[in-house]
Amino acid sequence: MMLSYPIVLEADGDTLLVTSPDFPELTTFGEDRDEAIARAVDALEEAIAARMHSRLDIPGPSTGEVYANLPTLTTVKLMLYQGMRDRGVGKAELARRLGWHLPQVDRVLNVQHSSRLEQMDAALGAIGLRIDVTARDSVQAGRMAVAEESPEFTAP
Repeated sequence: MMLSYPIVLEADGDTLLVTSPDFPELTTFGEDRDEAIARAVDALEEAIAARMHSRLDIPGPSTGEVYANLPTLTTVKLMLYQGMRDRGVGKAELARRLGWHLPQVDRVLNVQHSSRLEQMDAALGAIGLRIDVTARDSVQAGRMAVAEESPEFTAP
């Protein structure tokens, strides 16, 4: 389970400028391709966190040539957030369904918090979703931030 967003890398003097067609607010840079892509992942997480904080929808990935792969936990948190929005389930309702306190719900929705997989599984289950896990060969061994194939995004 990995969510990949396209990024655009453009030479900007001695650095690479990184932007995203799906997140116009995203701009970062890197000294080389690997650093630029790594910074793009961080910038994507920040853009997603800001949209979640503002209670906005998160777009599914469009197509491109270079992709930044979100960490699996961020992907799961994003799926929980979007699933809650799609189903009209607020944080208070999710807390009630799970028997949790509101700060626990805030943590499972916080992309900077290292939530446990069991918590994410329970939260998704409470809104009628489940996590499906698959493993496959890496497209580029040693480069977790670049995908050669078109991304797949399974909206809740």
